[in-house]
Amino acid sequence: MPKLPAELRFDSIDLLRGYSILGVILLHSAIFLRGSGHPVGMSLSPRLRFIIFSNGGNGVSTFFAISGFLITFISLRRFGSLVRVRPLKFYRIRFARIAPPLLFLLAILSVLHFADIKGFHVKPAVGTLPQALFAALTFQVNWFEAVHGWLPPAWTVLWTLSVEENFYLFFPLLCVALLKKQWTRPIFFVLLFALVLFGPFARMPWYTRNAIWSYQSYLGNVDNIALGCLTAVLADRLSRISGFAQSQWPRICQWIGAVLILFVACEWPRALFRPVGRSETDVTVLGVGTCLVMLGSVLRNRSGNIWSFPMRWLGKHSYEVYLTHEFAVMIVLGEFRRLRQGPVALWIGGTLLAATLLGFLMARFLSEPANLALRGAKDPLAQRPVELVGSHRRRNRERRYFAVRGA
Repeated sequence: MPKLPAELRFDSIDLLRGYSILGVILLHSAIFLRGSGHPVGMSLSPRLRFIIFSNGGNGVSTFFAISGFLITFISLRRFGSLVRVRPLKFYRIRFARIAPPLLFLLAILSVLHFADIKGFHVKPAVGTLPQALFAALTFQVNWFEAVHGWLPPAWTVLWTLSVEENFYLFFPLLCVALLKKQWTRPIFFVLLFALVLFGPFARMPWYTRNAIWSYQSYLGNVDNIALGCLTAVLADRLSRISGFAQSQWPRICQWIGAVLILFVACEWPRALFRPVGRSETDVTVLGVGTCLVMLGSVLRNRSGNIWSFPMRWLGKHSYEVYLTHEFAVMIVLGEFRRLRQGPVALWIGGTLLAATLLGFLMARFLSEPANLALRGAKDPLAQRPVELVGSHRRRNRERRYFAVRGA
C-alpha cells in the first residue's frame, strides 16, 4: 500500500495565519506599551487604531478554526477517512509537531524564572514554577490562570494550546468510536454542531463571572475548532465531485468569507455589528468567514502571488512565532521604555522583525528537524507534490508540497 500524504500547504490559509499572528503581536505590543504609560496609535483615527491594534483576539479565534480544518482535512487524506483514524499515530504526529518547541520554551522560561528576570518570574501570589510547568504540560494553563491569576505573558500564550490539545485528545477517539457504525455516525456530527452552537453561550456572563475563564474557557473556544472540522469534511466531499472545483462556487465562498472576516475585524457597520457582539456570536461569524475562505481555497488550490509571500511565510511559521513573540515584545519594547527615544512605530516594527527572527530560528533549528525525526519521515522537499481535484493549474512554487511521512 503506498504511503499517504501527511501535510499540505495552502497559500490562502497561510495568508490567514499570517494576518492572525500579526494581529496577536500588535495587540500584545499595544498592551505592553499602554502598561508602560505609552499609548500607541494616538495619531491614527480611532477606527484605524482599533483595526490595527485590537484584533489579536480575533486572530486567536481564526487560529482555532484553521487548526480544526487542517487537522481534520489532513487526517482524511492521511488515513483515507475519519473512521480509519489511528489514535496512536494521530497522537504521535501531534506530539512531534507540538512537543519539541513547547518543551524548549518551558526550559527557557524555567531558567528565566530562576534568574528572577522581571516579566518572566512566576509570582508567588499566583503559584510556583512546578505548578506552572504542570499546568503547561497537562494543557490546563487556561484553567490555572482562571483560578490563580495571570502568569507572565510568555506563559499565558500557552492557554490556546490548552484548548486545542484537550479537543484533539478526544477527537480521534470519537472518530473511532462513533463513525464505524452507520447508526452512531450522526452522533459524531451532532456533537460537533452542539459545540458550535454552545460556543456563544459559553462566552456570556451567565456561564461564568470569572473574567479570565470567560475569555479562555474550553467550551468558549472549541466551537471554532469544531466548525473547522465540519468544514474540512465538507471540503473533502466537494473536492471529489468532478467539475465542482472549476465552478464559481469556491470563489463565491472565498468572497463571502472575506466579507464576514472584515465585518468582525472592523466591527463595521457598527449598527449591524452591535447585536452580534452583544450576543457573543461575533466569534462564530468570524469562524464561519474563516471556514468559507478555507473551503474555497482548498477547492481552488491556487498559488499565492509574490506580494503575499512575506505574510504567507509568517503564517507558515505562526506556531513558532506565537510561542516566542512575547520575548520580542518584552526585550524590544522594554528597551524603548528604558530609552524613551524614537518613534513608537519603529520600535513596533523592530518587535515584529525580532518576533519573526525568533520564530524562524526555532522552526529552522528545532521544530522542523525534531518533527521529521520523531515522525520518522523523509525530507519532504525531496518528495513529489500531490495534487487535489481541481488543482489543474497548480504550480510547484516556493516548495509547495505534501510531506510524505513514515507509516
